[in-house]
Amino acid sequence: MPSFDIVSEVDKHQLTNAVDQVNRTITNRFDFKGVDAEVEMSEFSLTLRAESDMQVTQMVDMLRAALIKCDIDPLAMDVGEEEQSGKQVKVAVTLKNGLDKELSKKIVKIIKEEKLKVQASIQGDQVRVTGKKRDDLQQVMAMLRGKELEQPLQFNNFRD
Repeated sequence: MPSFDIVSEVDKHQLTNAVDQVNRTITNRFDFKGVDAEVEMSEFSLTLRAESDMQVTQMVDMLRAALIKCDIDPLAMDVGEEEQSGKQVKVAVTLKNGLDKELSKKIVKIIKEEKLKVQASIQGDQVRVTGKKRDDLQQVMAMLRGKELEQPLQFNNFRD
């Protein structure tokens, strides 16, 4: 019976490349010369710090562009509030990795509303879709790509 998994993952290696690219851009840009600014990474959370809020905003834009270049959907970014601490401005950015319960339930509900001959089940931080026909599964993929969800989706583990 054909099946596939719906997941939302961020490639850690590509994320590291994007962060390194932003840090290189910061050291080379004229408007950041002599400014103490950098992007720090730990797992899937980033800390952007600079001397002014305008610079931090520019860094968020640079990060978004670097993520796009590294094939990471910028919808995975969750930008926090700016915090002023001394003469530094910090912004915490977390990257959504894995589907949470609410989004998984929403995906299953969307699939069931289409009344296709497939079954969707939540398995941890992914949704498995099974059906008798490969065409039905491809219809589900196309339908989910057209929906505006708050997180990027990937389809993997497709089995015939």
